[in-house]
Amino acid sequence: MPSRFRSDRRLTVRMGLTLFLLGLLYVAFVAALIALLKSWVLVVVIAALVLGAQYWFSDRIALFAMRGRVVERDEYPELHGVVDRLSALADLPKPVVAVSDMDMPNAFATGRTADHAVVCVTSGLLRRLEPAELEGVLAHELSHVAHKDVAVMTVASFLGVIAGLIVRFAFYSQLFGGRRDQNTAVVLAGVMGVSAAVYALSFLLIRTLSRYRELAADRSAALLTGRPSALAAALTKVSGDIARIPTRDLRTAQAFNAFYFTPALGSKPGLSRFFATHPSLAERLAQLGRISAELGGPTPPGGA
Repeated sequence: MPSRFRSDRRLTVRMGLTLFLLGLLYVAFVAALIALLKSWVLVVVIAALVLGAQYWFSDRIALFAMRGRVVERDEYPELHGVVDRLSALADLPKPVVAVSDMDMPNAFATGRTADHAVVCVTSGLLRRLEPAELEGVLAHELSHVAHKDVAVMTVASFLGVIAGLIVRFAFYSQLFGGRRDQNTAVVLAGVMGVSAAVYALSFLLIRTLSRYRELAADRSAALLTGRPSALAAALTKVSGDIARIPTRDLRTAQAFNAFYFTPALGSKPGLSRFFATHPSLAERLAQLGRISAELGGPTPPGGA
């Protein structure tokens, strides 16, 4: 059953195109590895295992990595109440609710389908946001579930994960493998080169999709709640607080930037802005400002 989140045809097209291009890249990648390693069974089995694990256990992996835990209603009644209201308003199955005991203010959604979704917020986010702001953030995360882009991002990131693992394996094999004949060295170098190229291409494709899906989630959340100014206030507050957190404390979280409400970046991202998982704060506020004007509400700060 479709949800009441407004559908986004441009997001659907972008997700389909990204998966198609990554599928072509995946076929070429597997073919190159088979040609280099001369063992199609090994390549296919490893690829299938990694993809299966990432798809079926992505929610558990994300919660474990971010120290999140599932919480019940009696422990966080207000948080559950907001998720209940938004799920009913959007006509979505209620996701599992989790909290991560981190001071970094953030949130993310994960899970392969709407029936297996998890929405997790950090304790730092709960301490900082007003109820209307929290509602905006949770609506943003639920829109990712409704649009199915959480599952698409999970599958899309698989290719980069396996390519990165192969690069590391081949590198350490070269480094600590002792003396090898020339043919073996050439094969390992070929595997590293192909894997590195695949990782770079998948990295760029995923980043491009990720930036658009964040704008789509902001737009859907603002229209569902009817309060784009509250979402803009949450964005401004969270982005400002994250910028003040020491970079060393953000490093663990940065691996999951593509899934966060706001990326875990310090105040000076440098060149990383060109490969960002999210659009800039100014771009997001400008979009919310336009939506607020369409709805006849107040213009969010910075959204003129």
